[in-house]
Amino acid sequence: MNVVIESSWKRELRDTFSQPYFTELTAFVKKEYKETIVYPAPKNIFRTFDLCPFDAVKVVILGQDPYHGAGQANGLAFAVQEDVRVPPSLQNIFKEIETDLGQALPAGRQALVHTDGDLTRWAKQGVLLLNATLTVRAHAAGSHQGRGWEIFTDAVIRALSEKREHLVFMLWGNYARTKGAHIDRSKHLVLEASHPSPLSAHSGFFGCKHFSQANDYLTAHGKSPIDWL
Repeated sequence: MNVVIESSWKRELRDTFSQPYFTELTAFVKKEYKETIVYPAPKNIFRTFDLCPFDAVKVVILGQDPYHGAGQANGLAFAVQEDVRVPPSLQNIFKEIETDLGQALPAGRQALVHTDGDLTRWAKQGVLLLNATLTVRAHAAGSHQGRGWEIFTDAVIRALSEKREHLVFMLWGNYARTKGAHIDRSKHLVLEASHPSPLSAHSGFFGCKHFSQANDYLTAHGKSPIDWL
């Protein structure tokens, strides 16, 4: 099957693209886009891979499925389209970054970091913002779960775990922890905490210091840190 995705990912995932489940998944997704409203836009389904090639990945942040409100989803987990109001979970992520890094934002940047939820700037530095399910029906959270996307994203995680070394995986919430079963923890750093949503952020996400830990680990293994700010 000819899948339009960044070339290095196409190479690494070629076996999964040829499996029957992926053919069925593709047919289902095409039908959904034709008959109803689905997010993100078709061109953005694989955007996280297009912005962050296989060999460039340093950090993987796992989400569940795209935002299902109009104009929100942009193909990057936790991110939203430019100029869209930053959702509560992402606001909490920004808060933890500022607290964790223990420094004030550069002059003029504080307003920006809280209003710009696109996160393309992270993806281009090697942060794979990966949702377990890459599409969703409008206003119907979880509507495309159980259709095959989870098998695909498990294959993504497995490929990274097996073929790369010294990556950082951030698993927030029970769902993300389940996806972490495919990670070889003997050669990668796996950071776990509660989900950053307002319902659970105070139960372990705030104060987790994942962003400084990630940068310390990357630096210790000869990789440039992520500019989270």
